[in-house]
Amino acid sequence: MADADDVRRLALALPGVVEIDSDGFDFRVDDKGFVWSYPERSPGKARVIRTDVAVLFVGDEAEKQALLLGEPALFFTHPSYEGLPLVMLRLPEVSVERLEELVTDAWRMRAPS
Repeated sequence: MADADDVRRLALALPGVVEIDSDGFDFRVDDKGFVWSYPERSPGKARVIRTDVAVLFVGDEAEKQALLLGEPALFFTHPSYEGLPLVMLRLPEVSVERLEELVTDAWRMRAPS
């Protein structure tokens, strides 16, 4: 089981990562986001920052669909992310080891080569 502290520790251990001031967590490399807390929006209600859900950059639609279909207990999406290479990850459902792999992969896709 992982949490926001694990996301922070893992992200900040990667080269060139900057944490953006937010109500949750928001990490960038080369000014590009790769993992942040989910800003849940419900009609007629104020936005709620969910630190139990991480939004991850996944690179492309094929990878997004593979994660969503292959591990539906871990990953989900929202209509507002339609067409974007992003998935949401339920942190309480993921191991720290798997989270490290996912955060590192997201960072790798956004970091300068």
